[in-house]
Amino acid sequence: MTAPARRPNSRRAALRTMGGAVLLLGRADIASGASIVAVRVWPAADYTRVTIESDAALAQKHFLAENPNRLVIDIDGLELSPALRDLVGKVRADDPFIAGVRAGQNQPRVVRVVIDLKQPTAPQLFTLAPVAAYQHRLVFDLYPTQERDPLLALIRDKDAAEQQAAKAVQDALGEFIGKMGNPVPPLAQGPGPALPPIAAAPLPAPPQQTPAPLPPAVQGRIDRLIVVAIDPGHGGEDPGASGPSGLHEKDVVLKIALQLRERINTLPNMRAMLTRDADFFVPLHDRVRKAQRVQADLFVSIHADAFITPQARGASVFALSQGGATSAAARWMANRENAADAIGGVNIKAKDASVLRALLDMSTTAQIRDSLRLGGEVLGQIGRVGKLHKGSVEQAGFAVLKAPDIPSILVESAFISNPEEEARLRDPQYQTQLVNALALGIQRYFAKNPPLARSRQL
Repeated sequence: MTAPARRPNSRRAALRTMGGAVLLLGRADIASGASIVAVRVWPAADYTRVTIESDAALAQKHFLAENPNRLVIDIDGLELSPALRDLVGKVRADDPFIAGVRAGQNQPRVVRVVIDLKQPTAPQLFTLAPVAAYQHRLVFDLYPTQERDPLLALIRDKDAAEQQAAKAVQDALGEFIGKMGNPVPPLAQGPGPALPPIAAAPLPAPPQQTPAPLPPAVQGRIDRLIVVAIDPGHGGEDPGASGPSGLHEKDVVLKIALQLRERINTLPNMRAMLTRDADFFVPLHDRVRKAQRVQADLFVSIHADAFITPQARGASVFALSQGGATSAAARWMANRENAADAIGGVNIKAKDASVLRALLDMSTTAQIRDSLRLGGEVLGQIGRVGKLHKGSVEQAGFAVLKAPDIPSILVESAFISNPEEEARLRDPQYQTQLVNALALGIQRYFAKNPPLARSRQL
């Protein structure tokens, strides 16, 4: 008689136990799968990045297939969703690597993503833990199987510009000679025989002259291409700082860098190379490596940082410090800029990462000395454009300035966190003034510190 009475109590106790177990598991453990927060595609000539952001970590398996070339990725713990289907529409027609994307439910809780490739690639797939405003990220970096030579690209760009300029001169000269060779129309006359037309006298051939060779010391100083590496900070997954009205640092510094490249390319014997020329992320050590690969004579990193208070204002110039920072603000900014790799997303398992990072610790006293000279010239010119945050070049341990053989500075063009300075950064006139100041500072540095001859002429 008593057994049936105990049964409901046992059932209730079991339910209570199960409920406690559910509470211990937590929401993430009983969820049906990860949810997609956002999908993004960052195309560039260097590489294309695809990012899938989710509220839980994702695991993947992938393989390459041929005929046609494609990358196949199976993502575990995921159900096909409208957010993931958005990836198909994110691909641009001018993407140098991706022809298209397909996604489907391959198995229960396994989504297959197929990336159709325009060329053979060497993909890198990795995950990133939550950082800053991002949750979990699954990243596909599509690199070309053969990395392009930036020095060769720079030489070709220089040759194309020179050929275009020479053609313009030849066209103008040909038009002038054509006008000289045309017969002069006869003068208006009264009755009588017309005067014969006057033929243009042929132009004498220019005398053949061989220019006298310059002394080797002078030749080495002026008769070679000077290469300036311009580094627009942040990019892609890393927006940098943001102003009160939403202006992103990565966007405004790219505009300034593109204008500075055009300005420098108009100067005799000078050429500029950008570490990025579009909206994509470049790791800090790769920015240094790009400058070294083109044998850059200078490295100028352009930023528009923020501070903890909106009152901070004024431009600054920084050089590397082997010791401590020259101020607490300089140390704070260096730590903030050095965190770009974590936000932008670096594949720490890349084979050459340890080697490249080792190069960043080989800074020299001579490099810092020349960097301070360069910074002084640039700071003096920027001070003519607007207010300076500090009247001298500051120093701190910026990772991007650690090229051992290249004078390097980091320019904070303004505080984007200051409403007034954010408005100035938006102003094309201020951007032009800043570009002219930077170019003039660079010219003044080379006028006082002529570059030495290099063994590999450009």
